Amino acid sequence: MTEERRVHLARSARSAYDALDSFARTVGELAAEAGIDDRLRELALIHASQLNGCAYCVRVHVDRAQKAGVDSDSITQLPTWRESGVFSDRERAALALAERYVFIHEQGIPDEVYDHVGSILSEEEYVALSWLLVSINAFNRLTIAGKYPVPPRHGHDE
Repeated sequence: MTEERRVHLARSARSAYDALDSFARTVGELAAEAGIDDRLRELALIHASQLNGCAYCVRVHVDRAQKAGVDSDSITQLPTWRESGVFSDRERAALALAERYVFIHEQGIPDEVYDHVGSILSEEEYVALSWLLVSINAFNRLTIAGKYPVPPRHGHDE
């Protein structure tokens, strides 16, 4: 595999990246204040990153999820969350909303998703989770455009 050179957006316009990073930190604080726990947050961010095809962000948020105590079974069940019994109603609502933010260009947030999520999460939680999803979608686009590398972990080389 040949290495392709890309402009590194975060390094090339550091002030813009720093603003995005500050935004993400603000959104993280908003989520914590709203009662979005680490497990729910990381599951939603991993799922959005998976759907966007962002290997770099998947790795970052899987690492964070594991540090927050999320077990590997829950992480591996994310692609099949509708069929899996490992997720709470709150987590299912968050995963459904994550999907709609990734595919927002298709039909926005349909009323049935909005109403369902709103029947499980408080308005404050909905708002905070929505901002988390706006943030991860921005980071996904940044890292995908830059083709951020995701090398094998030590001991997993083939």
